[in-house]
Amino acid sequence: MKEEAIDNQIKPTIGITIGDINGIGPEVVIKAVQNNKMLSFANLVIYGHGKVFSYYKNLLQIDRFSFHQAQSIKDIRHNKLNVINCWDEDHEIKAGHETPEAGRFALKSLTRASEDLKNGNIQGIVTAPISKNNIQADDFKFPGHTEYFTETFGADDSLMFLCNESLRIGVATGHIPLTEVKEKLTTEVLTQKINLMLQSLKKDFGIGKPRVAVLGLNPHAGEEGLLGNEENEVIAPVISQFKEKGELVFGPYPADGFFGNASYSKFDGVLAMYHDQGLIPFKTIAFEDGVNFTAGLSIVRTSPDHGTAFGIAGKNIAHEQSMRSALYMAIDIVRNRTLS
Repeated sequence: MKEEAIDNQIKPTIGITIGDINGIGPEVVIKAVQNNKMLSFANLVIYGHGKVFSYYKNLLQIDRFSFHQAQSIKDIRHNKLNVINCWDEDHEIKAGHETPEAGRFALKSLTRASEDLKNGNIQGIVTAPISKNNIQADDFKFPGHTEYFTETFGADDSLMFLCNESLRIGVATGHIPLTEVKEKLTTEVLTQKINLMLQSLKKDFGIGKPRVAVLGLNPHAGEEGLLGNEENEVIAPVISQFKEKGELVFGPYPADGFFGNASYSKFDGVLAMYHDQGLIPFKTIAFEDGVNFTAGLSIVRTSPDHGTAFGIAGKNIAHEQSMRSALYMAIDIVRNRTLS
C-alpha cells in the first residue's frame, strides 16, 4: 500500500467494480483516483457507466476528475482513467436509497469485470461496496464478494483477510450465523485457514517466515476447559501440528486481552474464529485505511473494508482512504506474485 513500494516497471491493469450506484462507492472511487497519480503505477478500468460518474462529479462539485469512456477492454487507453459502460438501460440515481435497479447494475459490473479477469485482460480487481440484499439474483446467491469470487474462480476455499500496514486479521468462519460457528470450526477448517494465511503472507506480502497468532473461541480462551473445550480439543492441537512443521504459529489467545494490550503488533497475521471477533477490532484499529483481501485465490481481489453507507451517500463526506489503500494493495500483491 505504500506508494514508494511499487515497482514502476510492473504496471498491471486493475479493474474497479462500481458497486451500488446509490451508495458511497462511486464517490470514494472518484476521490481515490481523481488526481491521476495512481496511473503511474497501474492502468485503471472502472466497470460501471460514465453517466454515473458524471452525475456524482457534478453533485459533489469535483472538478479534477476526467475519464475515457469505453465499450470494452479493447478500447481502453493506458494513460487515462477508463470507464467501461456495462449496461445500456436508462437509470435514475437515488443516492442513499436501496433500489432493485442498483442491484442489477452492480451485478452487471461485477460479471463484466470477472469475465475480463478470467480472460487475463486485467490482473487484479477492486470491488466497491454492494448491497448484499438487492444484488441477489439467479446468478448471484452469495453472502458477499468473498464467496462469489471463491466459487467463480474455482477455489476449494479462501480466506477473508482484513489488512492495513500494521494489522492483518483473517477469519476462520466468515458470513455465517453465530449459532453455526461451533459446528463449522473443525480441525480440517482450522488447518486449511492457517495454511491459506501462511501461504498468503509468504506469496502476497513477501514475508519469508511469518508469525501467526490464533485466537480462542471462548472467553479467556476457554479458561482450561471451564468456559468451553474447543481450545483444548480443536484449536491447540492444530497449532501444535504447525509448530511441529516448523511454522511460527502461536495461541490460542484470549481475544480481549490480545487486542487490549496490542499483542497483535508482534505478529504478521492473526486468525480470528468468527466474523465479528476479527472485524470489530480491525475496524476499530484500522477503519480509515483497512482493506478486505480475499486470500487463497488464483486472482487478486481487494476492496475497502466498509459498506455502501447509504446514510451518507451523495453528501460529499465519505472518506476515500480505504478505497485508495485497496487499490494500492491490489497493485502491490500483483507485483509480489509477479516477482515471486
